[in-house]
Amino acid sequence: MALSFIIPGLDEASSEKIIGILQERLSQEQEAALVLKHAHWNVAGPNFIAVHEMLDPQVDEVLAMADETAERIAALGGSPSGRPDDIVRYRTWDKFELEGRQNTLDYLRALDKYYDSFIKADRTAVAELDDLDFVSSNIMQDHVQKLEQFQWFMRSFLVD
Repeated sequence: MALSFIIPGLDEASSEKIIGILQERLSQEQEAALVLKHAHWNVAGPNFIAVHEMLDPQVDEVLAMADETAERIAALGGSPSGRPDDIVRYRTWDKFELEGRQNTLDYLRALDKYYDSFIKADRTAVAELDDLDFVSSNIMQDHVQKLEQFQWFMRSFLVD
């Protein structure tokens, strides 16, 4: 990858590694926004309106995360890849399989599992970025904090 420039205090090899980590996170953030919107459109049954209305702010926030991640890649001298094919190309996580109109609890269980994977991958990125770039690590830490809150909201519906 040819970098447009290098941020002072980082070298080219570190910058490329940071960009690679961030690109994978960007791809999952983009996919997560689509998955959440899919669930928003398709939840049905008990607690429909509460879950339906809970998901839209999560979509908006995850899209804002993707924008922040993409802008960090650009600030590092890279070119963020945000096309649909890029999401698939950079996927290292399991696909979200639930489709069609389903009970709200079925969607929440599936989203909870998806968030497990999403948060774990973000936490791994934080650990990797800690040694490379504190700015990028801080961005991912903020994302993890918000994602954990969203998962908590979902899990609150799943308590017996």
